[in-house]
Amino acid sequence: MVVLDNMKVEIQNLKPTLDEVTGSLDLEGKQKRIEELNREMEEPTFWDDADKANKKTKELKTLQDLVEKMATLNKQYGDIIDMIDMTNEEGVDDDEMAAEIRADLNDFEQTLEDIRIANLLNGPYDRYNAILKLSAGAGGTESCDWCSILYRMYTRWAERHGFTVEVLDLLDGDEAGIKSVTFQINGVNAYGYLKSEKGVHRLVRISPFNAQGKRQTSFVSNDVMPDIEDNLDVEVRTEDIRVDTYRSSGAGGQHINKTSSAIRITHIPTGIVVTCQNERSQFQNKDKAMQMLKAKLYMLKVEEQEAKLAGIRGEVKDNAWGSQIRSYVLQPYTMVNDTRTGEKSSNADGVLDGDLDQFINAYLKWLANGGQPVGDETGEE
Repeated sequence: MVVLDNMKVEIQNLKPTLDEVTGSLDLEGKQKRIEELNREMEEPTFWDDADKANKKTKELKTLQDLVEKMATLNKQYGDIIDMIDMTNEEGVDDDEMAAEIRADLNDFEQTLEDIRIANLLNGPYDRYNAILKLSAGAGGTESCDWCSILYRMYTRWAERHGFTVEVLDLLDGDEAGIKSVTFQINGVNAYGYLKSEKGVHRLVRISPFNAQGKRQTSFVSNDVMPDIEDNLDVEVRTEDIRVDTYRSSGAGGQHINKTSSAIRITHIPTGIVVTCQNERSQFQNKDKAMQMLKAKLYMLKVEEQEAKLAGIRGEVKDNAWGSQIRSYVLQPYTMVNDTRTGEKSSNADGVLDGDLDQFINAYLKWLANGGQPVGDETGEE
């Protein structure tokens, strides 16, 4: 069958990528690490330090899943080739069999691409959870609504990947939407994927808050940082910070305390402000806020030392016109355009429903290739 012959060519064309990914993963080294971790887990003192043990358990599972997935992928490659050859030898013109092989081929190609993209996550912070802060910018109530839409988009993306979302701080808009929200997305390589989202996001649509039905442009900034769990060598002097307490508020759900236990810490020398209201006590909120502050200060220190601002925190831009990393146009046509990579999608509704992988993957490839801005090609005035 011509269809089968074409599919055989397709999968054979993927063999170099399969070999490249297999070689780059150092599976032999990972297998040795798995054996080492298994031996450590058999030690009677392994669980004496619960935090350390949990991290090693998580590392073991991640390694085992990857090694198993690659073994399955290599076997699947051979199975698909054998199935195509066997069907051709038997001379069976079977549409059902062809459809089955096509489904296996599509699954193989998608899994290979997922692993290839994940292999790009080799930065020092990529493996950590991610903390995102969305802040409404120019646009008033419209921007607050846009902020709530983006918050939903990221929570939906997290759900698709089996990640969990924890709201750390939320401030409602005066009339609608959200003025700002800080939330943590927990999952393996969460920061590695979501570092692509740092910057200003621009929305163009017919505003539901404009009685004249005019198009309106609004902006929301997204600050993304890793939730660095390690003890950071960062000195925070008492005289350099101001700690304020306030009453928790916002639509954060039942887990947000309504007492005056929310914490805002301002680092006076840098102007960095961190807030947390999610924990049960003022002490816990202060502890989490200090962790975030130290992480931000540590990242600034690294940027100054290594001059790698774009790779760690992203470029600092004004939360307004002309500074967006991505535009979401809903009228008069639908288009989502990433101004850094040139990646586009006409399925704006799908993107806003959490289908972000296309843009995240394009960013990781772009970053791996040196990452040079391509400019905004939306043509919007």
